[in-house]
Amino acid sequence: MHTLNLGILAHVDAGKTSLTERLLHTAGIIDEIGRVDDGNTRTDSLALERRRGITIKSAVVSFALDDVTVNLIDTPGHPDFIAEVERVLSVLDGAVLVISAVEGVQAQTRILMRTLQRLRIPTLVFVNKTDRAGARYEQVLRSISEKLTPNAVAMGPAVTGLGTRDVSCPPYADDDHRLTGRLTDLLTEHDDALLAAYVEGGESVAPTRLHEELAAQTKRALVHPVYFGSAVTGAGITALTRGIRELLPAAGGDADGPVCGTVFKVERGPAGEKLAYVRMFSGTVRTRDRLPVARGPVAVAEGKVTGIDVFAHGADIRSDSVGPGRIAKLRGPGDIRIGDAVGAPRKEAQEHHFAPPTLESVVVPTAPASRGELHFALAQLAEQDPLIDLRQDDIRKEVSVSLYGEVQKEVIQATLAEEFGIDVTFRGTTTICLERPSGTGAAFEIIDTDDNPFLATVGLRVDPAPVGSGVDYRLEVELGSMPYSLMRAVEETVVETLEQGLCGWRVTDCTVTMTHSGYWPRQSHSHAVFDKSMSSTAGDFRNLTPLVLMAALDRAGTTVCEPMHRFRLELPTDALGPLLSVLARLRAVPGAPSLDGALCVLDGEIPAARVHELQQQLPGLTRGEGVLESVFASYRPVTGAAPERSRTDHNPLDRAEYLLHTVRRVGSQGDCR
Repeated sequence: MHTLNLGILAHVDAGKTSLTERLLHTAGIIDEIGRVDDGNTRTDSLALERRRGITIKSAVVSFALDDVTVNLIDTPGHPDFIAEVERVLSVLDGAVLVISAVEGVQAQTRILMRTLQRLRIPTLVFVNKTDRAGARYEQVLRSISEKLTPNAVAMGPAVTGLGTRDVSCPPYADDDHRLTGRLTDLLTEHDDALLAAYVEGGESVAPTRLHEELAAQTKRALVHPVYFGSAVTGAGITALTRGIRELLPAAGGDADGPVCGTVFKVERGPAGEKLAYVRMFSGTVRTRDRLPVARGPVAVAEGKVTGIDVFAHGADIRSDSVGPGRIAKLRGPGDIRIGDAVGAPRKEAQEHHFAPPTLESVVVPTAPASRGELHFALAQLAEQDPLIDLRQDDIRKEVSVSLYGEVQKEVIQATLAEEFGIDVTFRGTTTICLERPSGTGAAFEIIDTDDNPFLATVGLRVDPAPVGSGVDYRLEVELGSMPYSLMRAVEETVVETLEQGLCGWRVTDCTVTMTHSGYWPRQSHSHAVFDKSMSSTAGDFRNLTPLVLMAALDRAGTTVCEPMHRFRLELPTDALGPLLSVLARLRAVPGAPSLDGALCVLDGEIPAARVHELQQQLPGLTRGEGVLESVFASYRPVTGAAPERSRTDHNPLDRAEYLLHTVRRVGSQGDCR
């Protein structure tokens, strides 16, 4: 037996969870196929998922296909929960991308396929819902080749009974000339040896050789077999399961090698304990092992494994150990988060595959007395979804959450009510902007001067950096000019302070350089203990750095940038004129339209904050015939007055206000000078 960790991905409502149910039924795991509409599917276990009929959290279920143990991961299809898909991608050996035969290739389908191709994840395509009225074959196949990948190959001829419950999706025989001809054309593009065999053999290559090469190139993510079928009727499922078994790669790993795994999901057990879903890449974890946990390149904790559940035969069962290629739920390590590495960190750098959330909203408890409980509950939700990204405002006693969309807001509200007993409302959703330095600015403060109440010398310079580079911190002072703890205090405070720029937005794409440093060594009066009033502490540098950095940033200036979506519109040609005037009012930048008779295709960019408004107006502008696809593209400087975000700190841009709060705290806490 070998293991395959398989992801099922799709645009919402393409039938992804129904396909999961059908695969489980085919494998003998369930006796009756559940329905999403009835709320009785195996992987949608949350009450909220059953009630809404959508997948919100990724779920794992295991079954066997002959000699292959498949750990199937069902992921959300709604774009508001793309973060769940983000986390699953790092643990997959292969994927099935589901497309509706009725709706065809949709916006989220294209985003998912581009990401799967970029990560070189072997992918099969399953065109579902061939039993539905309006299902199409040729058009969908052509759309896959044009919009997703030209390296797609249909594994069966035209569907019979398309759009009816009697639909049939028979596969090609291995020696069918229609299949062998297409495979020869496609596979020889990527394999010179196969091309030579074809040239030397004259007319054809042996079907067995073609099938072997199809498997090899599919496993290298060079080609993508396409299957048609219906999860509801079971049509085409046998061919798909054969493809999963024969064409996708098995998980590897050395059971005796160093322990290496990735946490892709965290949930809480009945007693509130953390359960970490871990994909093992090498080594073996056993109960009672002490397991190091790393966050990026830094080891952050070590915890004792008190329990292991592995997935097998449709259930999670208790086990004494888990080896490479498997997925398990680990109990024990408390300080563990999504994205952490257990054991040795993987060499592959962790990166974001999708755009970050571009919206945020303040969460307001209905009962003001439950603010503390609300923060605790949101912190637990953030453990399960780090991209929620809590923003605590201690001044106004408020907390904000980052969002992908309005549906996610509704889910958070329902989860807080049902799981934590906290009723909340949300303020209006706002767009998350960012700031980039407009120029160069520098500032410094010298120790023991009248206007510097802190025992520290700090000088900083802010320079613009290339777009997408983030924040880079550098030194122009000797590393040994101060104790490392003081140097580290400045660097950490720089990163924290840049979370709020001149207009309150996070500052990025800049280089911050330390230009001045100085401190007073540890001192004491004669025959006395250490005196903080005569000695520099890390608190001095943590308190002074925001003043210096914001003064430098103020001199550099910043440009506020808003998130932009790239859009694609298909609409009747006669609706183009009225639509262009609406796009201008929404501050969109359209490109040149492409006209094809009565159909017009228009590409361009639009502020993320205006996408929802465009979606609402589109049906009326196009007689219900307009189709809009949009995806995050980039951040672009705001035109007109820059939006501001309320600050959550004591405002180092206002020296008097900042010192009033900070120095008062210094007086009551001597170690925070």
